[in-house]
Amino acid sequence: MKQINVNPIRTFALKLAVAVLPLGPALVSCNEKELLNPVPDTSLQDAFLFDTPERVLGQVNGMYAALKNGSFLGGRYLMLADIRGEEFINRTQNVFTGYDAWSHTVTSGSNDASSAWGTAYTAVNAANLIIDGLAEHPDAVPAATAAQYLAEAKFVRAIGYFNLITRYGQPFTKDQGASPGIPLRLKGEKTPANNDLARSTVAQVYAQILADLEAAETDLPLNYSTALLNTTRAHKNSAIALKTRVYLNMGNYAKVVEESKKIVSDTAPFTAATGVRHALQSSIAPVFTTNFTTVESIFSMPMTALNLISGQNSLAYIYNQNVEYNLNPSGILGDATWRATDTRRTEFVRVSGTLSYLKKYNQTNPTLDYVPLIRYAEVLLNYAEAAAKMGDLQKATALLNAVRKRSDATYEFPASATATADALVKTILIERRIELLGEGFRSNDLTRNLLTIPAKGSGGLSAPSIAPTQPEYIFPIPNSELSTNKLL
Repeated sequence: MKQINVNPIRTFALKLAVAVLPLGPALVSCNEKELLNPVPDTSLQDAFLFDTPERVLGQVNGMYAALKNGSFLGGRYLMLADIRGEEFINRTQNVFTGYDAWSHTVTSGSNDASSAWGTAYTAVNAANLIIDGLAEHPDAVPAATAAQYLAEAKFVRAIGYFNLITRYGQPFTKDQGASPGIPLRLKGEKTPANNDLARSTVAQVYAQILADLEAAETDLPLNYSTALLNTTRAHKNSAIALKTRVYLNMGNYAKVVEESKKIVSDTAPFTAATGVRHALQSSIAPVFTTNFTTVESIFSMPMTALNLISGQNSLAYIYNQNVEYNLNPSGILGDATWRATDTRRTEFVRVSGTLSYLKKYNQTNPTLDYVPLIRYAEVLLNYAEAAAKMGDLQKATALLNAVRKRSDATYEFPASATATADALVKTILIERRIELLGEGFRSNDLTRNLLTIPAKGSGGLSAPSIAPTQPEYIFPIPNSELSTNKLL
């Protein structure tokens, strides 16, 4: 398959990104015919956008740019997913930096309810427009290139819908997905004419996610020509890794094990045998500080000085510059198994006075740290949890040790922590809280296991616990959708 070498973060891509946004202005060329017959601003011209390979590539780059939006996977979505859990204490009561999500006071009118919804559906629509456009213009690019672009679009649509359904839908494990989910939009929308759409069930949304990932795995390339592209564009192992996360959320542990085995060797040191040769780095520190494109980083949102997420959507700003949140001393920070010598503590926790702050995103001016969406460490922990649930305690313990001993080489788990499946799963969940801190996993790890979201804080600045039966357990559909989609 021909590889297209392109930097996904260049300015050209962002300029073209407007072409995939609903109601975005059409791109304009300055020839006389178009000046005499102007294109309506609310109409996207497929024939123009798909008339050269360069413009098709621009659509693909724009799709990734939509995914990277600061209100979505470039920053805010991950921050809200973490602060809903118990690891962070709010310091500012600022509704623009997630106070509603932290305190469980999100309503349909809250910014926290609308930010991810709108930007996620924009990314999904960008993918849908590419899927539709390639079908309507089969000669726009060579067949092999079209197959790759289609697979990339399905990967982006899948990750978009996964993040939507896990925030706005009941956990799949609650009733095997029978609960109402979200509108499942599978056609590109160029006008608001088709905005009315009923909710699909949670199970239907998950089925579409898996169908997209299966198709993506088939036609995505094994790898690209550079480490940058291997980190910032989807390839086969990206789709496989995401499937381990999806199946884990569904409680389908046999499928987690099956998918994990495709990219995790049978014995330590665990590595991927095909495609990008994913592996844990010898130290976690460079993965977040000096080299964002190692083989540990399966899929990340890239940043450059001319293309970054800044201000109140930036993870570095929220956690480390403006210190909107400190680490909760009663959260994972206070867990005795997370020792003071652990690299993840010495490198990623900053102490100032009596408070501790997360500095995993350390560059603050400018905020150039890549945002990791899928890391190999997560895949190993997904595999470990599923193996433990399936009764393979030996494999689960080996995978767990690979992650722990990378950062704390002399640590030995007590026998009681790994002796039974239940004990081992609890130990793995603690390891996830340490390893994936600040990467957007905590509230989903609670909800997929139908666990109560713990209370946190004290006095006037505190948040109550939220049980799975309470409406606050998931986010409400925002007013912006309720007011325009009559079928809701």
